[in-house]
Amino acid sequence: MEIRTISAETVTAAVKKLFMDCNYFIGKDIMNALENAEKSETSPVGKSVLSQIIENDKIAAKEEIPLCQDTGMAVLFVEYGDKVAIENGSFDEAVNEGVRQAYGDGYLRKSVVADPVFDRVNTKDNTPAIIHTKIVSGNQIKITAGGKGFGSENMSAIKMLTPSYGVEGVKQFILDTVRSAGPNPCPPIVVGVGIGGTFERAAQLAKKATFRPIDTHNEDERYAALEDELLEKINKMGFGPAGLGGNTTALGVNIETSPTHIAGMPVAVNICCHAARHASTII
Repeated sequence: MEIRTISAETVTAAVKKLFMDCNYFIGKDIMNALENAEKSETSPVGKSVLSQIIENDKIAAKEEIPLCQDTGMAVLFVEYGDKVAIENGSFDEAVNEGVRQAYGDGYLRKSVVADPVFDRVNTKDNTPAIIHTKIVSGNQIKITAGGKGFGSENMSAIKMLTPSYGVEGVKQFILDTVRSAGPNPCPPIVVGVGIGGTFERAAQLAKKATFRPIDTHNEDERYAALEDELLEKINKMGFGPAGLGGNTTALGVNIETSPTHIAGMPVAVNICCHAARHASTII
């Protein structure tokens, strides 16, 4: 297979569109889950909240305006073909230029500060983006992008469990994390879980899990069953839509796994609010 060249401008245009689209148009998986939840919600207040969320998302799509005021930090998962070469610039620079243009031209809130502790000065263009890149065979680039708000991000957690904790320990940590979050992450939420790998790999998997459509399951039947079990238990906590009570605390639980060390069983939980924004393209 010959090397295929892709211009930096093409990458920039694709990224710009992804971030504008995901901030304006909620995914079909989330909308379907919200509509189903509205029908099954037992709390009148919870039902009303879900109705307002649905109406909000429809207005955002119709008028092409942000569906939430927190348009998030730009996160991308990239599958980069090993037969691709970028011309007229670098890939990272092209991605960040796409983010810059999307958040400027798309009237999206800029929420990134350059230094996390001392200066905390806004970069004023929502860059730099968080880019997770995996090299794959081929001559294409697949980009999945999302804006991650921090009301829910701040409720996330990781724990370095040892194998002796077993599946019950895994479940307990996930449920404890959601219970501790309570109403803070703007429920109904999407719960991304990463199990295995190393400390940082588990966290990355948890983030990736939130990008997976919630109308899908883990390919391993054991983890698929665990997703369903955890979703049921989370919804029995009673926090409900907007934390005002009800049986819809979560819309979905997605689990991603990775091989790990014989002495470890890392578990990360990344919580996402109902504005679970993600969009993909292949260039």
